[in-house]
Amino acid sequence: MHSLELIKPDGRALRLYGRAPIVCEGPAPAPQKAAALADNPHLRWHPLRGEWVAYAPHRQGRTFLPSAQSNPLRPTTEATAPTELPAGCYDIAVFDNLFPTLSLTAAVPAHTIVATLPASGHCEVVVYSQDENTSLGSLPLDHIELLLEVWGRHTQLNGENQRIQYVLPFENRGLEVGATLAHPHGQIYSYPFVPPLPRRMHEQSLAHFEKTGRALLQDLIIEEIDDNKRILYAGAHAVAFVPVCARYSYEVWVAPRRAVPYLYELTPDERSDLARALKTVLMKFDGLWQRPFPYVMAWFQAPTDGQPHPESLLHIEFYPPYRTREKLKYLAGTELAAGLFACDSVPEEIARQLQAVSVELA
Repeated sequence: MHSLELIKPDGRALRLYGRAPIVCEGPAPAPQKAAALADNPHLRWHPLRGEWVAYAPHRQGRTFLPSAQSNPLRPTTEATAPTELPAGCYDIAVFDNLFPTLSLTAAVPAHTIVATLPASGHCEVVVYSQDENTSLGSLPLDHIELLLEVWGRHTQLNGENQRIQYVLPFENRGLEVGATLAHPHGQIYSYPFVPPLPRRMHEQSLAHFEKTGRALLQDLIIEEIDDNKRILYAGAHAVAFVPVCARYSYEVWVAPRRAVPYLYELTPDERSDLARALKTVLMKFDGLWQRPFPYVMAWFQAPTDGQPHPESLLHIEFYPPYRTREKLKYLAGTELAAGLFACDSVPEEIARQLQAVSVELA
């Protein structure tokens, strides 16, 4: 993997990645003055839920559904109308978010009646390709492998900061899940604490490991493979399946078979097989619906606290909004208020639908 690090005129970092040596035409551009953090991203403690809530009012000014001509993620073609990316020869770009929810420069917030902290973290945008008309599932396998390596590199870079305790790469695809830019891209949020859902996963995994000496998800994967009812892909190093405990219709998990805590600890063979598993799932989603399938894709890893985590196994979880072929599933009363998810279909039926979609990996 080749890389080039640049600094934008507003001080934000930009890293370009490619399989071939990087060629950058001109300096790192910036589309506008960096968002003022006068509103100061900060955290407030929720005393009833026992968790932090982030506030970032400056994000109200972020780019929202621009025209193709105003796409800030396409390479710059005119110096008088700069975007976020330079022209040149590279495959993937990562830059500091212009409108971050978390910032390492966040100041101590004003006092309120609950505990407050600076929203001290890091938010990055990952542009998958210079081609605005492609998608993650349409990328060649070697390009997806490179993306896995880039996600791993930035997990490691961010995790080396002692103020960062958890790194979450994710993608929101489609208007249905709130994406504001159509150009294929994802984000990386690096948190100053382990967020509630990963924290709960970690607690469950740690309890299982202390009892059995094995990783919880690894044991579940073995049982899923043996059951063989919900498997969508089973390779030598990676697997994809509709989990038996899915909370969403069309929820799918993708994981390595080995208990690997972080993306950067994957071997080349594991990255290659994970790329095949990931592409298979995405092609099945689009093939089943015969249109771009909206989803939230999240990579779960171990905390970046400098401690060994043999109990953890990194994996992807896909959260699509669809519940039937015609209706959308939104979180409602029982999910939002009670935290009890109600799924309108059983995982076995969803798996049969996706298993029936034939895909050819290029």
